[in-house]
Amino acid sequence: MAKDFAIELATGEIVTTAGFFAALVAVMASLAFAAGPGRTTRVAPGALWLAILFAAILALGRTWQREREESSLVGLLVSPAPRAAIWCGKAAGVLVFMMAVEVVVVPLVALFFNVDLPKVFAPLAVVMLLGTLGVAATGTLFGAMTVRTSARELLLASVLFPLLSPALLSSVEATREIFYAAESGQPVDMVEVREWLVLLLLFDTVAIAGGATMFGALVED
Repeated sequence: MAKDFAIELATGEIVTTAGFFAALVAVMASLAFAAGPGRTTRVAPGALWLAILFAAILALGRTWQREREESSLVGLLVSPAPRAAIWCGKAAGVLVFMMAVEVVVVPLVALFFNVDLPKVFAPLAVVMLLGTLGVAATGTLFGAMTVRTSARELLLASVLFPLLSPALLSSVEATREIFYAAESGQPVDMVEVREWLVLLLLFDTVAIAGGATMFGALVED
């Protein structure tokens, strides 16, 4: 994780590229759908999470590409560090990178779709954290599987998108409920999204446990 942070601070490659792409998706989504009643609740959650998911593919592809260069992954594997610790470090780095992208994308979506961001900030932050954690944990595991292939981003997207569908659905629905409450002038009640948060917690638990236990077998094969 420290290595990834040092490289990113020197180059800014992952956050800049993924952030620009995610912002572009948000802008195009806002232009593609004409303004109208209910646009915030119907379109904004999907636009937000699709932008984050596509940006995650770019971030994951690049962070594992670094490990392929000059056999960096081999150096990690021959070190005395446990395989689970290597996975945790990579996943934590991806999580921080994605949260940095979200700092840019969330205000953009709020601006283009007329979302009262201060009103929804606290519950939305909880959903964003849980959803992004699942994406980072799952993506880091399967990013290691595709690191040796030439079409990494295409293969990673083909494998990752179906696996992330439960987390994506839960995140979009929870975000929609939060935006709907804000748009209708009602106080945002976390009880309304409790079921979706439980699903996200369950997904995150399975993703973290699976990543920590299966990473070693994937990289050794």
